[in-house]
Amino acid sequence: MTDPAVSISLLSIELMIPWARSLKDKRSAVRGLKDRLRARFNASVAEVAYQDKWQRAIIAVCIIGSDKRQLESTMSKIRQLCEEAQDLQIADMHQQWL
Repeated sequence: MTDPAVSISLLSIELMIPWARSLKDKRSAVRGLKDRLRARFNASVAEVAYQDKWQRAIIAVCIIGSDKRQLESTMSKIRQLCEEAQDLQIADMHQQWL
């Protein structure tokens, strides 16, 4: 029996929330993006850095599948959704294949 091909893509997104004046403001904005990503793409999403900063966050988005081209297409749509978020600014994005 051969092992099935599995691809994992991880996207790290550094966000700036310039209008946030409290952690509550920041969490509201970040939670909204995380919820949209989970609902639309069935992706695993977590805030992984700057949890104590008001205007900054890094979230990680991970998807897994057997078709690398399909994963790349999905990641492209995820990047586009993040870039279109009106209440957040993208400071950096970095994609990895694991």
